[in-house]
Amino acid sequence: MRVLGVDPGLTRCGVGVVEGVAGRPLTMLGVGVVRTAADAELSHRLLAVEEGIEQWLDEYRPEFVAVERVFSQHNVRTVMGTAQASAVAMLCAARRGIPVALHTPSEVKAAVTGSGRADKAQVGAMVTRLLRLAAPPKPADAADALALAICHIWRAPAQNRLQQAVARHSLHATRAQATNAPAAKAQATKGRTA
Repeated sequence: MRVLGVDPGLTRCGVGVVEGVAGRPLTMLGVGVVRTAADAELSHRLLAVEEGIEQWLDEYRPEFVAVERVFSQHNVRTVMGTAQASAVAMLCAARRGIPVALHTPSEVKAAVTGSGRADKAQVGAMVTRLLRLAAPPKPADAADALALAICHIWRAPAQNRLQQAVARHSLHATRAQATNAPAAKAQATKGRTA
């Protein structure tokens, strides 16, 4: 499985590609940051983020895109920029038919470090260890993008099994309704004629 992790942001949008399967050693294929100038117009910044993500999608051709789920912060300007960059990443993936998974920061931290309250240094250290890197990726946004990709690789098998179980349950329920529909219709008709 090849996953592009995206740590959304307008000034620095972390991107990282990890390949592998749960239970096996993982491989980092690329890591970086899409940067935009803080004084540029918002529309131009969003376009730059879109162009940067498109380049990563062209070069690495991931099977999945894992994006950090935007959560409420005290600074409204920060959360708005993060949400806008997140939407751009999801749009780029959707345009290509690539499935998108959203993971909360605490899910990612828990998956990578074992604690949902880990700090950025702990996440960077574990990403370095898990991917057998010489040093933690810089800036932290890049390490966070790799952590998102790792989290998705490790969580996807369980999520897929859950989605398949829900789909099977829905299919069985639909079939049961279809099977019982003629009997229910006959019963209703019988009740009206009596």
